[in-house]
Amino acid sequence: MTSARSVPPPGFAPGASPAPAPATAGPTAAAQPLAAPPAPSPVHDLKTLVLSRHAAVALETDEEDRALALLDAVARDLRLDVFDWTVTRGLVRRGHEQPLYESASPAAALAGAAELDVEALFIFRDLRRHLGEPQVSRALRDLLGALERSHRTSTVILLGTSPELPGELEDRVVHVPLGLPSETEYRATLTAVADSMAAGGRVTVTLTNDDCAALASALRGLTLNQARQALARVAIEDGQLSRDDLPRLVDLKARALQADGLLEYFPPADNAAALGGFDRLRAWLDRAKVGFSPEARAMNLPAPKGVLLVGVQGCGKSLAAKAIARSWEMPLLKLDAGRLYDKYIGETERNLRKALGVAESLAPSVLWIDEIEKALATGSGDGSDGGLSQRMLGTLLTWMADRPAEVFLVATANDVFRLPPELLRKGRFDELFFVDLPTSAEREQILAIHLRMRRQDPAAFDMPVLTAATEGFSGAELEQVVVGALLGSLHSGTPLDTAALAREAAGTVPLSRSRAEDVQRLRDLAAERFVPVSG
Repeated sequence: MTSARSVPPPGFAPGASPAPAPATAGPTAAAQPLAAPPAPSPVHDLKTLVLSRHAAVALETDEEDRALALLDAVARDLRLDVFDWTVTRGLVRRGHEQPLYESASPAAALAGAAELDVEALFIFRDLRRHLGEPQVSRALRDLLGALERSHRTSTVILLGTSPELPGELEDRVVHVPLGLPSETEYRATLTAVADSMAAGGRVTVTLTNDDCAALASALRGLTLNQARQALARVAIEDGQLSRDDLPRLVDLKARALQADGLLEYFPPADNAAALGGFDRLRAWLDRAKVGFSPEARAMNLPAPKGVLLVGVQGCGKSLAAKAIARSWEMPLLKLDAGRLYDKYIGETERNLRKALGVAESLAPSVLWIDEIEKALATGSGDGSDGGLSQRMLGTLLTWMADRPAEVFLVATANDVFRLPPELLRKGRFDELFFVDLPTSAEREQILAIHLRMRRQDPAAFDMPVLTAATEGFSGAELEQVVVGALLGSLHSGTPLDTAALAREAAGTVPLSRSRAEDVQRLRDLAAERFVPVSG
């Protein structure tokens, strides 16, 4: 076993601030004075809440071990005792083995904590599941009252995933969603896995400091447990942990994010989207890309925020989202609005916040919200959905206005008439684009793309005849013409030709004819508010 770290990766000291990055030469160095200060760490935020005498904090996370490590760091820094409660063990003082007497009962544990004359963090895991019981809710309110009246620095930490609280407690508890791990935490995880693997003699570790930075960056968006599992897996598979593991690590991350169910991850290397037409959108993207440059940051210019793409179904809105990420060489994250919804109160908004947090952790990145009207127009605005659509809209608008990370939002919508007017207000997006049915020249480009994708030479076909035969077809319908004609030619054992494609087109009734009134209504609206992607 050998190890070749030119500079050991830094360990994780939760209570300490990360060391400042070294200055670099060139244009980026000039931009440093204008850069925003680093965001406060979770430890800093929690210490601030404890020192400001907040009696209760709901720490929302499914990374329990990470949260406990952060809380232990807070307790060390503030010299507080720690009492940890679970329904299986009861209330146990950190460093002791025996729980307080009969404290497995949540009501008894809360009553016991109220009688302790100590300065401490009282961590209650999964207590919110029991707060529907009147005696437990009453006991928690009694404990909070005792802490609020005392002069001790003590706080109750409600640790778990559910943000739901009874109404009588809601205004007495501060909600703190624990975001994704920091770069420092990923580096510490990498160090721990590398040391463990090397010590066991199972894996050869060959990592420089730059390699550690690259691997830690590739882990962004994962929980620490997912990061540990991914690092261990790539190391065990080939018996080494090195920079060569980067592609495999990215692949495992894509699978982990997709398994989570909220986001679909497209690495830049796997994105092969090609657009036919869209010349105005392409020109806009070329100019907007400059906003991500060091020169733009040096001039204090904001990075591009996003675009809204509306238009006729099947005309390339989804493909445009992929093409944007490809042209900018950024990872693409697809958020399917239907996956956000949960039957429990508060969980849907939490899912949205979690997805937005993952997008920020992968910045610079492109976040694509497909059919955004499904997420924001679930009700009619009259409260028939319990106010969920308004809460979702508020969460998204707040994030769009305040997000510090370079996340470019691409929102696509088929039914623009269901979109809330707040989303269409000037300044929400950098631009609003309308995707119309392709022109004759664009249909030729699209047909050629799909023919080449299926190993057919466009030069072998009479393209003017085909573009005329497909008047009013969307991009998706053009693709099906090619696919259907090819299947027919394979079935009959004859080569694909212009006549076969024309016959397939003649047997298709495009959306522009079957729903002509809806298409015209959309075009009339777009003429007043949106910029065409072509022309």
